[in-house]
Amino acid sequence: MFTNSNLFSFEEGTATNNGVSIYYRDYGPIDAEPILLVQGLGGQLINWPQHLIQFLIDNNFRPIVYDNRDTGLSSRIESDKFDDDKRTNTIVKSYIRYYLRLPIESEYTIDDMADDAISVLDELNIENAHILGISMGGMIAQIIASNYSERTKTFTLIASTASTPSPFNGPTRKVRKLLMERTNNPNSSVDERVNRTRRIFSEIGYQGIDLNTDEFYNDISSSIERGGKDDTGFGRQLTAILGSENRLDKVKAIKAQTLIIHGKEDPLIRVKNAYKTKKLIDNSKLIIISDMRHLIEIPVFDQFKNELLKHLNS
Repeated sequence: MFTNSNLFSFEEGTATNNGVSIYYRDYGPIDAEPILLVQGLGGQLINWPQHLIQFLIDNNFRPIVYDNRDTGLSSRIESDKFDDDKRTNTIVKSYIRYYLRLPIESEYTIDDMADDAISVLDELNIENAHILGISMGGMIAQIIASNYSERTKTFTLIASTASTPSPFNGPTRKVRKLLMERTNNPNSSVDERVNRTRRIFSEIGYQGIDLNTDEFYNDISSSIERGGKDDTGFGRQLTAILGSENRLDKVKAIKAQTLIIHGKEDPLIRVKNAYKTKKLIDNSKLIIISDMRHLIEIPVFDQFKNELLKHLNS
C-alpha cells in the first residue's frame, strides 16, 4: 500500500515474529541502501524527525521504520499483571528490585524486540542493512548488531547506553518522575497526554524550542490517536529494559563499524554511558554534542549529519 505523507511516499505492511505483528513503513527507493531505524521507549514510526528521513533519502538511502511491539499499530502484549489496579505497584517494584540487583520478571526482553526488527528485514527480503537506534532503540540495535552481525552493514547508536539505566547513569530525578507519571496514568485524556509530553520534551529536548504551538499539539495528538487510547505498553517496554540481561558482553562482540552520538547535557541517559560504550566497541567513533540533550532536533542534527553520512558511506 503506497501512501503520501507530506513530501514522502512509502509502502507499509506487517511482519510477524512468533505471533507478534510488527507494523513497518518502507520509504524506499527499493534500489537504495537500506537503513533500519529503531525507535525508543514509547515512540512510534511516525515520530522519527522528517529532516532525518529526508536527509537519508536525499543521500541514496532507503529508510525503513517500524513500531516496536506495544506501540503504534504493532501487537499489544497482554498481561494480567498490568491491569489498572496492579500497574503502579508492578513498575515501582521493578525499579526497587533493579536497584537491589534482584531479578525482574518482564513480559519480553530487549532480545525479543531485536528479533522483531529482524522480522521486518526478512519480510522485505533484505539480507543486510545499516542499523540506527536511538535511546531504547539503541539498546535493541546493540543486540541486532551483536546477534546478527551478518545482517549489519554499519551501526549508529544515538543517545543510548550499553548498561541498564540506574540512579547513577539514568534519568535525573525530575525526568524519572515524569516517566513514572506516564507509566502510572495510561488512560489519561488526549489533552493530559499532550501536556505531559510537552513537559517531558521540555526536559529532554533542545532548549529554546517553543512547544506551546498548534503544530506541537497536532503532532502529539495525531500520534496518540494512531496509537490508540491504551498506553499500557509504555510500562511493559520500561519493564523489558529493566528486566533484560546485561548486554555488556554482547556489546563487546559488535564488529560493525560504529558511530556513537550523545548529548553532553542528556538528562535521560547521561553522557558517561557514551564514553563507556566507546570503550566496549573496538571499531567505534564517539561524537559528543555540547548543546544536545536527548532528542535530534534540526539544530542538533545539523551538527552531526555530515559525520553520519561519512560513516554510512564508509
